[in-house]
Amino acid sequence: MKVALLGAESTGKTWLAQAMAERLRVQGHRVAVVPEVLRHWCEAHGRSPQPQEHLAIGQAQEAQVDLAAAQSDIVIADTTALMVAIYGALLFDDHPLYRLALVRLRTYGLVLLTGLDLPWVADGLHRRDASDRAAVDAMVRQGLSRAGVDWRVVYGQGVERCDHALESVAEVAPWAWAPRPAIAARWQGACEGCGDPGCEQGLFRRLLKVGTGDSGPNGRTGAPS
Repeated sequence: MKVALLGAESTGKTWLAQAMAERLRVQGHRVAVVPEVLRHWCEAHGRSPQPQEHLAIGQAQEAQVDLAAAQSDIVIADTTALMVAIYGALLFDDHPLYRLALVRLRTYGLVLLTGLDLPWVADGLHRRDASDRAAVDAMVRQGLSRAGVDWRVVYGQGVERCDHALESVAEVAPWAWAPRPAIAARWQGACEGCGDPGCEQGLFRRLLKVGTGDSGPNGRTGAPS
């Protein structure tokens, strides 16, 4: 199963990919996280790619996803060729990168769009201005619509964000993630007003009985009076 994480700048894609992977591995799955090739490219070259360089970067992103899929049960892609096309402003139907991005989106079992509810943080690469996020978010949604794929938006802070993402995983692939059933009723202690843990008052009273040999209702040993 392949999961695509898409979204604007500073929406927690990288953190979410790692958090999801850790929890899915606990379930016994072989999980691979494919990092964002474009980010590594920019860091390695110290600049943004030229227009003619974007296609190779998008192809490399998808190739790494395929390689990971051949060796894993679940692949979480952070992110896909669509984001490369968006950052390169190559959103034209006849551009080879955009065509590649749309075709590839249809091969993912689950597409998640990270919401804009997290604080914006500049990173010196793509994140130039907080106002860019809304525009990028709109372009991602446009690309998803053109690809004709279903997607789910993930909101929430911290663990809650990961919980929501995993709920989407469970919807499309129940074998991959089975949430723990809610506990119907809390365990009841032996004494009234018990505050737990382990019914502290009840435990203390039972220990007193053992120490005194008391087995009768009035605190006596049970011998006749």
